[in-house]
This record gives sequence, C-alpha cells and structure tokens, in this order.
Amino acid sequence: MQKNLVIVESPAKAKTIEKFLGKDYKVLSSYGHIRDLKKKDFSIDIDHNYTPIYEIPADKKKIVETLKEEAAKSETVWLASDEDREGEAIAWHLFEVLNLKPENTKRIVFHEITKTAILEAIENPRSIDIDRVDAQQARRVLDRIVGFELSPVLWKKVKPALSAGRVQSVAVRLIVEREREVNNFVPEASYRVIATFMIPNVNGGASVEMKAELNKRLKTKAEAEAFFQECKSADFKIEDISVRPARKSPAPPFTTSTLQQEAARKLGFSVAQTMMVAQRLYEAGFITYMRTDSVNLSGLAINAAKDVIVSALGEKYLKVRNYHTRSKGAQEAHEAIRPTYMDKQEIEAPAQERRLYELIRKRTLASQMSDAELEKTTVAIGISTRNEKFVATGEVLKFDGFLRVYLESKDDETEVEGDGKMLPPLTLHQELKNEMIEATERFTQRPPRYTEASLVHKLEELGIGRPSTYAPTISTIQQRGYVEKGDREGSERSYNTLTLQNGHIKDIVRTEITGTEKAKLIPTDIGMVVTDFLTEYFPDILDYNFTANVEEKFDDVAEGKMVWTDAIDNFYKLFHPVVKDALALRMEHKVGERVLGTDPKTGKPVSVKIGRFGPLVQIGTNEDEEKPQFASLLKGQSMSTITLEEALKLFDLPRILGEYEDKEVVVGVGKFGPYIRHDGKYVSLPKDYAPLSVTLQEAIDLIMDKRDQESRRHIKSFVEDVDLQILNGRYGAYIAYKKKNYKIPKGTDPASLTYEESMKIIKDSDEKGPTVKRRTVKRKS
Repeated sequence: MQKNLVIVESPAKAKTIEKFLGKDYKVLSSYGHIRDLKKKDFSIDIDHNYTPIYEIPADKKKIVETLKEEAAKSETVWLASDEDREGEAIAWHLFEVLNLKPENTKRIVFHEITKTAILEAIENPRSIDIDRVDAQQARRVLDRIVGFELSPVLWKKVKPALSAGRVQSVAVRLIVEREREVNNFVPEASYRVIATFMIPNVNGGASVEMKAELNKRLKTKAEAEAFFQECKSADFKIEDISVRPARKSPAPPFTTSTLQQEAARKLGFSVAQTMMVAQRLYEAGFITYMRTDSVNLSGLAINAAKDVIVSALGEKYLKVRNYHTRSKGAQEAHEAIRPTYMDKQEIEAPAQERRLYELIRKRTLASQMSDAELEKTTVAIGISTRNEKFVATGEVLKFDGFLRVYLESKDDETEVEGDGKMLPPLTLHQELKNEMIEATERFTQRPPRYTEASLVHKLEELGIGRPSTYAPTISTIQQRGYVEKGDREGSERSYNTLTLQNGHIKDIVRTEITGTEKAKLIPTDIGMVVTDFLTEYFPDILDYNFTANVEEKFDDVAEGKMVWTDAIDNFYKLFHPVVKDALALRMEHKVGERVLGTDPKTGKPVSVKIGRFGPLVQIGTNEDEEKPQFASLLKGQSMSTITLEEALKLFDLPRILGEYEDKEVVVGVGKFGPYIRHDGKYVSLPKDYAPLSVTLQEAIDLIMDKRDQESRRHIKSFVEDVDLQILNGRYGAYIAYKKKNYKIPKGTDPASLTYEESMKIIKDSDEKGPTVKRRTVKRKS
C-alpha cells in the first residue's frame, strides 16, 4: 500500500510539486473539474431545493478511474487543488466521486509552489470548507438557471441559437451603452492659447524659450481674435512664482484585475493571454497564486523585497509598506501576486512568461520603495490689457525613489525624470518678451470605447464578477458574437489656428485625423438588439447593482452567513415569472426592427432587422402579395446608424462587373461575407475592397491570385480516384481524401507517391485510429 496520494489540478503543477516531496508521495492531476452539471440538460432539480445533477464527462472517466485506483491503495489522500472557491469545489467533487473517507483525507492549500509552502501546507491540513463549496455551487446553479431560462426567450423573440449569461449580459450592456455615448457625442470647440516667451540667458548666451498656457479656454474664434488684438499692445510680467515639493507613491502589488490591466497597457496582452501566462508562471513555481483580490504581502515577502532593494540600491530607496485590500466583496484571503523568490531577477522560460514575470517583480519591489520626490514650479504671467494669466509649469525630479524600478501605466519605463520640464531661472516682476501667441481650435473628446483592460476595471469598480470570472466573461462575449475586438479608422477634421507674431495675426486652416482606435471592444448589431431586449424585459438581470448584490450574496454563503439554496430561491421566485411573461409576449415588430423609410421605386417600406444569419435590410412586408426583398449589411455597417440611401444601395448586389474568359464576373455578399464569383468558383473579397465599388480589373487580379495559390497548393491528382489528392499545407505536404487529411511519412517524396502507396497510408492511418491530442486544463466556467 502506498503511503500518500496528492491530487492537484494540473499536470504542470503536479510535476513541480513532485520535485519537493519524497518517494512516499505520488502526485497526480485531476485536470481541473472531474464532474459538472450535465452539458445539454437543465441539470437542476427545482422541486427538490435546487439540487444540482452532476455528471462525469466522457473525457474525464478514465482520469476518475485512475484516481479511484490510486486512492484505494493509499493510506492518505491529500486534496491540493487551488485555495479559491473553484479549487475548494474541485476538492469536494474529488472527495465525493472517489468515495474518500474523512479519516484518510486531508485538504491542503498553498498560494505559491515552493518547497517551504508545500511542506508547511502538509504540516497544517484542514477539512474541506463546505461554505466555500456552496458559494461556488450557488454561482454555477444561478448561472445555469439564467442561461437555460433566458436563452429560449432570445431564440423565440430575437434569433435562434442565441444565449444569455448573468455576468456576460451585463458586460455587453456596458459596451453597448458606451457605443451609444460615442455615437451620440457632439464635440464642442474651444481655443487653447499658448504663448512663447524669450528669457535672457543669465550666462550671456542665447535666450531660452519658455511656453505658457492661458488659464482659460476661449470659446469662439471671435473671442480669440479679440484677445489677440488686445495682446498686440500688452506688456507681460511675472506676477507670481510658487515652488512646492511634491511626492509620488508607488502602486500596490498586483491583484488579478490590476495585473490584467497593466499587462494590457505595457505588454499588449489580452486578458485571457495574461491569465494563461500567469497560470504557467504559478505552476512552474515562479509566482504566487494568480487569482486574488488581495494587495497584502506576507512578512516573509516584505523582508525578501527589503533585502533585494537595500543590496541593489541602498537604504534610502527602502520604505516598507503594508497594503490592505479594500475591493468590494474581496473573496480571497491570500497574498497579492508576487514572485516566489524575490531575488530571482530572471527566469528560464519562454519570452511571454519572462516579460510578465519581470512586470510582476518590478511592481512588487516598487511597492516597498521610497516615494519619488519632485519640485514643482508654477509661474503666473500677467497681461497688462487683460485679466487672464498665462501659466508656465515646470517639474524637477529631486529623488527618483520607486521610479528607479517601475512606473504604473506608462509604456516607456525609461521616463523617470518626472512628467514636466525644467523652467529657466526667473524673478518676480520680471518683464518678458513675447515671441508668439498661438490659439489652436481644440474639441472635447468623446468617451473612449472599452479595451479588455478598461472593461475589467469597470466590472471590478461595479463589484460585478470576481478574479476568476473576468477573463472567461470577456472571451465568452466575443465568442458568442455579441462583441468584436477591432480597430476604428479615424476621420479627417478641419481646425483653425490663429497666430500673433510681430503684431500680425495669421489665420490658418489645418486638418487632422481624429477618432482612430486600436483593439477596442465594439458591440455587434446582435449584441445591441439582445441588450435592448433584455434591458426592457429583464431589467433586474441587466441592472449593475442587482448583479453586484448577487455577488455579495455569494460572499455571504462563503462566509457561512447564508444558506446557498435560500439565495437561489429568492432569485428564482422573482425571475421565473418574468421569463414566462416574456415568452407569452406578442410583438407587432421583430425585436430590434427599425423602419428606415420608403423605397422610391416600389413605394414599399424599407426596414432593417436581425435575420437568421445576421443583420439585413428588407423591402416590403410579409403581408404583401410579392415576397419581400432582402440584402445583408456590409462589414462596418450598423443597424443603428445605416441610412435609407445606404440600405437601398445594398440591393445593387449581386453586381455584374463584366466578362473575363467569356464568363460573367459577379460581386455579391453571402453568408460568409463579400465575394467574387467567376466560372462557378468563389473568391473572398478582402476587407479593403468595397463590394459596391470594386472594379472588373481588381476582380480579375483577385481571381488570378487565387488560381496561383491553388496551383502552388496542388501537388498531385489521381485518375483512379478524383477524391484523392496530394496537397501542400501550412505544415507541409499531406494526402486529402474524402474530406479527411492524412500525414505523409517522414522521408517520403510526396510527388512520387503512387495511387497504391497513397491508399496504403490512408488504410494504415484509419486502422491506427485518431491521434490523442494533448490535454489542456479548462478550469473556470
């Protein structure tokens, strides 16, 4: 009989832990959850106190059998899944499914995979915290109820195959509301006035230039011109100089959400990418647990940081700080995300992991360092003919402190000299020579669309979701087609610049590109229609405070203050009747339908709506004798902003461009987007070509490019069987036969393969069966 079996969640973690434990311990992985609610069934027994109906998925049965066998021959089973609620639930499921006995089972937790932490955990085992398990069950059951009851409403009232989720739908609402703010935003213009003064050099050299800004914006061009007229005869004098010390303090160590935000800003990582890379760092033993609300550091970690700072930079750079978690409903009791070994400056790992590790290490060290000390100088310059003042500011970095290591939310960490610039030596009442005054028309800026990082920040601020939910929420709303991550091209805008120099006023009109955005979250038409429908008929589900209160109820369950089924019951009794009413609703128009006007040719109404395959324009109604005409919207067009003129142009498609090789060339839009059709073959139209303006020559070029690609892809065909081909693929040559692909053995020349040899490779491969893919651990739901 083996002495000890340790069960962890991932094989990478098992490998690391096995190094620290002796021969008496066998470490195996459960590969995340070993059972869950049934995938296609409701799986909740409403009539019996919301009992969840769990199943072991087919792909986990072999793992469960192995774990059962190993547990049966072990004296002690150690359940070492992660210490958050999800990890606690995994431990409980393992206990139940493997039929473990309480006297032979121990629950251990650690928030870093180091020898010290593992051995300490084994010295201090505990029992499974059933309150935390219930909190996870409550979330899982509630999300299943919302998903299973809301989705059929959307299928019936909006479009088949849609789905809804409690946190996901609220996240989409945030993005939809921001998009509407952007679309409804009307910029207001004003004039920003900057004066350039020449200051004599005290050492007798060339004069020094100093810029100062007027302490108010001028609303109109007429105001700016009037101001310039009065400045022509004005004297300029320094009326006040104030010098004051300032300090900058470091940001606290990383929590899950601040790591996601900062990795997006500094490293360009998506939220899901950050969590994947952080998980690899944790499992390899390089950082502490990466799902946490806590900014706290252990005494051990603070002392380790202290040693690194003092030895590398000296005592003056050290300032020990104890941070406390203030986030709403903080779930985790462990530490902030930090390196397990603070003195480890670099790690041997792939580039992404090294970059994220460096970010975590710098942030942790900076949190225990001295403030940066600055000196800020503000100079007020009077205008003899006006009451306004010009203001010049300067900043000198006296001591860099934590900036030596890290500055939050700055892409360029070399900028440690402070934000401002130094001013030349000046004296009170000094008269200044004005070189030039420039008034530039500026516009108020519309609200920015959300990035993945700023959406995480907003969800956290509203108390919606928890560390484990941010990444899957953002991935899910994109996978479901409610939100797209993309770029928006800016538009050209004219603006005025007035300059006053040597008593002459010049009026110049310039242009600029405004509104360019990269990697922003933009709602699709489906996302907007679903959000509007849910907001109208299920206001509670989409209410930010309601969603945050549900999270607080889960916290109460985790702390043993509330029975989890009571939390579900309170919700379900309010929610279920609203679902029944929504299903019974009779609607005059399809949800999201918008009438644009009348078609001048037929006199029939033109409307835009969600169709089976997405947004479309319709001419006519179902009640007409003739069938309505339909046209799909083009990429970049939106149901909420498309005009009648733009909608009618879509009916010019498909469009005959002309002939090539005696056959028609047609451009159209299909289920998979715009295309060129020629001789029964289709070529996708690249996104920088517009279907309504593409020319015959451009279409011919695309047809020839496609032929060229296909000729390079094709290696060999066989007269014996037209379904058999040898093709060139992304990873080299392969055999294609009856919609299946087969690997060609190494060292074989693809071009020399005979029909018989090819069929033998296919036969041997089919007999061998499919290759088992490497398993990935999917843990969070």
